Amino acid sequence: MATTHLYTYGITDDADVAFEIDGVDGASDVYAVEHGSLAAIVSDSERMEPDRSDENLRAHDDVLQELLYRDGGRTVVPMQFGMVFKNARALKGVLRGGRRAFRKALNDVEGRVELGLKILADEGATVDRESIVATVEERLGPVCVSETENGLFSDRLVVNRSYLVEREDRAAFDEAVDELIDEYGETLTIQYTGPWAPYSFVDIEIGAKR
Repeated sequence: MATTHLYTYGITDDADVAFEIDGVDGASDVYAVEHGSLAAIVSDSERMEPDRSDENLRAHDDVLQELLYRDGGRTVVPMQFGMVFKNARALKGVLRGGRRAFRKALNDVEGRVELGLKILADEGATVDRESIVATVEERLGPVCVSETENGLFSDRLVVNRSYLVEREDRAAFDEAVDELIDEYGETLTIQYTGPWAPYSFVDIEIGAKR
């Protein structure tokens, strides 16, 4: 019989989590492992290092999406893909050791989601990037809590940012993006994604998994 490990999707302060979903490595049940006021959301895994396949990456994000919105939604500090613990004891040890950091992260992102915006120019096109960035900041700044630059890894990228947005401000943020699409949509490509668990606004280093 194979040894069962714990694939971990994220940390919440709600231990009342249990549902069926297609998880990483074919898992079908997601549940909580609780320690104090923290709960790690996990599924069983026979491997300590799951394949970084498109299917598994999608399953990881799907579970986090479910956590964000199931039963009214909950705040979640997401783990990066591939975080597996040997057993519940090892996982609880990490929750215990990282309690302050996890609590701070949960407080920082409570009631908030991450949204992404990319604005791309056509190949070889000349655009006034400074003006576009200023307009984006003017429209989106008032309806977000925080933002981060993700880097312009392509010459076509004019804007590539992630935004931390209050759930209650999501409609206002959507409206602001719609205004940008109305203004630039005929000349630029605008990619608006999310909501996601707030990966870009959480920075916690996890120690040894074993």
